[in-house]
Amino acid sequence: KHPLQGIVQLFKKDRKFLLHIIIAMAVIFICFAVNITAVEWLFIITAIFLVLITEILNSAIEYTVDLVTGDYHILARYAKDIAAAAVLFSSLYAVIAGMIILLPYFV
Repeated sequence: KHPLQGIVQLFKKDRKFLLHIIIAMAVIFICFAVNITAVEWLFIITAIFLVLITEILNSAIEYTVDLVTGDYHILARYAKDIAAAAVLFSSLYAVIAGMIILLPYFV
């Protein structure tokens, strides 16, 4: 019950999560179309879940920081920025892994 409520809240609060889901679905479609190998699937699925998990954790950190302080505080900003950096790094990994796997199918 609670995980599903969390997912619903994610879609309400964080439009980027929906964007990540749409991109993931497009990548999965492309991977099926080019018939990637089982090992390549492992990397693609790992990359997708890494991005989604870091986005979920980022949202949880944002909620927690907002709960603890309603005022601006530099440490609150740092916490949010660092959590966002985790999403950025996981997204970069996903793009790099996707390019390494998929580009040979199109070149």
